Amino acid sequence: MKALLSVTPGGPETLQLTELPAPQAGAGQLLVRVKACAINYPDVLIIEDKYQFKPNRPFAPGGEVAGIVESIGEGVSGWSEGDRLIAMLGHGGLAEQVVVSAATALRLPPERSFEEGSALILTYATSIHALLDRGHLKAGQTLLVLGAAGGVGLAAVELGVAFGARVIGAVSSEEKAAAVRTAGAADVIVYPRGPFDKDGSKALSQQIKDAVGAAGADVIYDPVGGDYAEPALRAIAWEGRYLVVGFPAGIPKLPLNLTLLKSCDVCGVFWGAFAARDPQANAAHIETLFRLWDEGRIAPKVSRTWPLAEAGDAIAHMAARQAVGKLVVTID
Repeated sequence: MKALLSVTPGGPETLQLTELPAPQAGAGQLLVRVKACAINYPDVLIIEDKYQFKPNRPFAPGGEVAGIVESIGEGVSGWSEGDRLIAMLGHGGLAEQVVVSAATALRLPPERSFEEGSALILTYATSIHALLDRGHLKAGQTLLVLGAAGGVGLAAVELGVAFGARVIGAVSSEEKAAAVRTAGAADVIVYPRGPFDKDGSKALSQQIKDAVGAAGADVIYDPVGGDYAEPALRAIAWEGRYLVVGFPAGIPKLPLNLTLLKSCDVCGVFWGAFAARDPQANAAHIETLFRLWDEGRIAPKVSRTWPLAEAGDAIAHMAARQAVGKLVVTID
């Protein structure tokens, strides 16, 4: 089989398309013919050895896939060859075949494409955990989503709308703003690209305050970080919740006096650890996501696809913060 491997730490240009022996399904596992693999920001970090987990090399990036069951390992029941599924891997998805845990694989509905299936779980599961478990979002509250046109951002917008919140999106271009409005946001801020000096930071904060209103944002969903964090925090409501989701713009340093003045919470969001520590709660969230998907209230937006041989370009596109919705690699 073919796989796109990281053989040395570095950017997407270091990845190598390689022929490998096909894997075999072990006990409790399924061998899957990969049809689509979504690209996420952790793929940018993991090949540079900047992610929380550092797999032994060589390895293929790609943490979520959709495909077809080719063979079944010992002790597995409830699955048959030819079944369509979605699976989370951590890494290894940019390959023609992978083995996955049968216990955590999810059935892909027959009416859904492999591209959609591969683009669902990581972003929407992260966002539903963030909004409900960490942000305690309630109907009627104001939700501010930074980086609202990215994969997790659009998921947060759609889920916020589904849960009855007033959603304000913040993005860096009019093209991205259009996607966020289509996802249901009540208003969209188009902010300039950082970094910001003191006056620029103050201006951005005022822009956000004007959009969210005098009461401030009850929940702020921040998958961006960097110089955007403090201006957003200054627009938080009394006893608001600031959700720390990611840092593609850099790891910010927040002035903690703001948390005292607003009596607000700064909450970390680590969906992978949550799913491992509380699989029942995570399964309940996944069930909710499939229901909302079936009802048409959420829908993964796959804005662009690449073939396996060009998957490095997809990761570079993600690294440049150019993605609108999800980027997917298709594998024939």
